[in-house]
Amino acid sequence: MAKLYKKWIVLLLLVINYTAMAQLFEPSDRKATTQTRQLFYSMQRLVNGGVIFGHHDDLAYGVGWRDEAGRSDVKSVTGSYPALYGWDLAKIEHDSIHDINGIAFKQQQQFVKTVYERGGINTFCWHMDNPVNGKTAWDTTMQTVKELIAGGSFHDVYKAYLDRAADYLAGMKGSDGEPIPVLFRPFHELTGNWFWWCKNTCTPADFKTLWQFTINYLRDKRKLHNLLIVYSAADFESEEEFLERYPGDDYVDFVGFDNYCTTNVAYYQTKLDKRLGIVDAVAQKHRKLSCLPETGYEAIPMDNWWTNVLLPILKKHKVSYAMAWRNGNEHHYYAPYPGQQSADDFVRFFNSPTVIFQNRITPLGVYGQPNRAY
Repeated sequence: MAKLYKKWIVLLLLVINYTAMAQLFEPSDRKATTQTRQLFYSMQRLVNGGVIFGHHDDLAYGVGWRDEAGRSDVKSVTGSYPALYGWDLAKIEHDSIHDINGIAFKQQQQFVKTVYERGGINTFCWHMDNPVNGKTAWDTTMQTVKELIAGGSFHDVYKAYLDRAADYLAGMKGSDGEPIPVLFRPFHELTGNWFWWCKNTCTPADFKTLWQFTINYLRDKRKLHNLLIVYSAADFESEEEFLERYPGDDYVDFVGFDNYCTTNVAYYQTKLDKRLGIVDAVAQKHRKLSCLPETGYEAIPMDNWWTNVLLPILKKHKVSYAMAWRNGNEHHYYAPYPGQQSADDFVRFFNSPTVIFQNRITPLGVYGQPNRAY
């Protein structure tokens, strides 16, 4: 009787697990690695547990320090690392030793592995220099995109840029040699007017073509199946505007936008609330995850910004993750450091059940395997 009872329990658990899996949606890459697929499933489940909190370049430097092993401004204030870490591929296109913010790529790669081994999540943007004229990502003097797609004069140059990034990403391996999953966020803030890929420099059709070529090249030509793709806009006022340059469901896993607070805090809250509502609807219709890939208030000049401005809006929406921008120096930072004006409020934000830092990622992990470090 006991054996029969155990068999029924096992069967019940299998049915429950199958039902739960049936409610999840698959990554856009049908050949996604096991760890990448499990991460995507885990992030879907965690939406009901809170918003994953991230910080760009968190382990590399902070206010008043650089290259100190194990240090993090977020950890110094809260006692925990963030659960998600942002990095930049910028300058890898030139085979540079350092990224755009001075982090050695070898060191950055080790940071990515450290994050992965303790169960954190890595995401990459790419402030790619303009492949046509060699100027920065902020060069908008020409229609660059049409020169990069098939038939364009600089198509081969662009492929060489992609190859260098692919070589670098392919070198990111776990202790067992498995590819480390990455949330890849190309052409971010695409609805703005400040990067060479933005809406003022190309047509929606050309932008979609470039996006699709980029993802196909990395997946099919370079066999990178550890990428979850983030579509990250800037300003928009409607679902139609948000989706005008959307490359299609086969090329996207997360939908979101970057939104920064300035001196008009009420305006930030209103816009953030409205835009998250739009993205909530898009995510549901297209079976994607909603996110806020960049946000923050430079120098955080408010005692209660975290719990009175940001947190109430996050609570209203199904946001998978929200990432604060980097702590570059004593004037340019977006997460508090010990003694900073908003540090105590950041601890209250950290203690909210709505927010997930590294300490709330269980030892079982988000990759379908136990975390190897804590």
